[in-house]
Amino acid sequence: MDFSFTSEQQLIRESCQAMVDRDVTPVLARHDPTQPLPKAAMLEIYGALAQMGLMAPRLPEEHGGAGLSMLDYGFMFEILPPVISISILAQECTAARIYAESTQEQKDLFLPGILDGTKICCTATTEPNAGSNPREVQTRVETDSDELVINGAKIWISNAGIADIINTTCSDGKDERGNSRLRRVVVERERAGLTAREIPCLGLRQGHLGEVLYDNCRVPAVNSLGASGDAARLLTLTWNGNRPLVGLAAVHLAQKALNAAVEYAGVRKQFGKYIGGHQLVQKQLADIETAVVTSRLLCYSALNAMDNGERANGTSAMAKRYATTACEEAISEAMQVHGAMGVADETGLEQLYRDVRMLPIPDGANGILALIQGRELAGIDAFR
Repeated sequence: MDFSFTSEQQLIRESCQAMVDRDVTPVLARHDPTQPLPKAAMLEIYGALAQMGLMAPRLPEEHGGAGLSMLDYGFMFEILPPVISISILAQECTAARIYAESTQEQKDLFLPGILDGTKICCTATTEPNAGSNPREVQTRVETDSDELVINGAKIWISNAGIADIINTTCSDGKDERGNSRLRRVVVERERAGLTAREIPCLGLRQGHLGEVLYDNCRVPAVNSLGASGDAARLLTLTWNGNRPLVGLAAVHLAQKALNAAVEYAGVRKQFGKYIGGHQLVQKQLADIETAVVTSRLLCYSALNAMDNGERANGTSAMAKRYATTACEEAISEAMQVHGAMGVADETGLEQLYRDVRMLPIPDGANGILALIQGRELAGIDAFR
């Protein structure tokens, strides 16, 4: 087993870091850190990310994607500021879902603007009364002549407030077990009957987390993707990839906290010496580093398993659950190393803590992920 980066992987990482330093960080710095970025700013960042292939890393090159392995994608994803990487995750997995479920006509209709970063998209599945179990969605789609009519509400949707295209998970009836028969419908933002708004949140405040309302929203029948009832399977496949990526967003934040704690331990003096020379602080630093390294390796392992064609349901769930929990604890410990300065705005640690606390929620709450992992071990489903 080789844990070193290949020369190509190292080049990918270096190129991505240079792009972030040049094209992403300055845009974030120009805007209020407590407010969602203007759409124009997001499109500016998307333009740079599109050049790196991050609009569609999972799609093959011959169809406009980057053709990246999941592991190589993970190396790049970890480098991105999480407020951007979570937005990109919504963008690119929506592109992957549309690609997987659409005809060539639909690909030609919906994908070009997504792939070049000139249109922002998202997937809307979660509802006020349907979260961990997507088969309970209540948003309805009905056919009316050559149109589809959608009624319902979606919530906690990344990119919702700025999306041009919303890939909406709907129900068109019940299956034999009484669950919603899921169907995906592409809804363009300018459609009458569609409204979206931002939801102010604890962290990732420059991002866009929102709700969408459909009130007799009409779209052409051609906007319906795939076969009715098949959407749940595709959700699971893309979630398996998303979960370790979300874990790597937590790693990004915890690595910054570790760097800050190590630096502070070398300049702050108490009891006649630098605090880095005290046994307790050295243990704190060791614990923080251990959390960062183990989280990173677990996420890499899950992505590598997917590249090797292995069943990744359990490993993916484990990676995200462990990384988001361990990295939240690591950032809290780094705040302790800083003492009172750990809660001051000027150190930036309080923002890291608020941001990392957002990450256990998307793509499967940690309680559900534990049950998914347990199901893989026991072979018994605990929640269906």
